[in-house]
Amino acid sequence: MSLIKRFGYYFFGFAIGLIFLAFFLKGKRTSCAYGPNARVLKNINLKKVNFSAFEKDSVNISKIMKHGDVIFSKSNTKLDSCKSYYINGKKELENHFITIKNCDSLVTITNYGKE
Repeated sequence: MSLIKRFGYYFFGFAIGLIFLAFFLKGKRTSCAYGPNARVLKNINLKKVNFSAFEKDSVNISKIMKHGDVIFSKSNTKLDSCKSYYINGKKELENHFITIKNCDSLVTITNYGKE
């Protein structure tokens, strides 16, 4: 069997596999949150958020919580009960930051401001 035929069979099988994969994953809400930043943001966004003193800035805070960068060097992740995270904004909120307390069932915004 020639090399060209082998590549042809390989790519044919690969294409069929992609079609089956697309069929089975269609409509499912799958995500790949493997990095530490993505895991923290996903965990935060699954919980109820207490804005308390920062309700007027809730839209900006929500954007930062969904698309921000967690700065682990400024965060306190060694706590047992409620870990504290420092999150920078991206794009139009690049100079903004929030600090949050991430407890078991509640996220509390402790600080919001500009750098």
